[in-house]
Amino acid sequence: MRATTWNDIPDELVRPGVRRRAFGTDACMLVMNECTPGMQLSPHEHDFDQLALIIEGHGLYHVADIAYEIGAGSVLLIPKHTAHYIEPIDETIQNLDVFAPAREDYLHLLTWMQDALPHFKA
Repeated sequence: MRATTWNDIPDELVRPGVRRRAFGTDACMLVMNECTPGMQLSPHEHDFDQLALIIEGHGLYHVADIAYEIGAGSVLLIPKHTAHYIEPIDETIQNLDVFAPAREDYLHLLTWMQDALPHFKA
């Protein structure tokens, strides 16, 4: 089995100031989000729970009406149907999200795995 790193995984531009890449299967998915200061904020909610781990950077993570101060090592649970968004203050935030099952709208982020990892089965 071949290991990989986040830097080896192709990313996509979400909107100015935000890029993402993913690793996983349709059963579970890790999504690394790179969020830069000045990015367009995007409050949203969805039909599933989300786990978030801040890998580096600091800022605010807004969940419902609470703005949590976050930094490397911060962990958050975002319950389904709860408005949330991340707000970098003065440095880029690397935010790792966990979804189980995987988000259907993000499955396209896994296509790289079929060619790069011979043992991968979608």
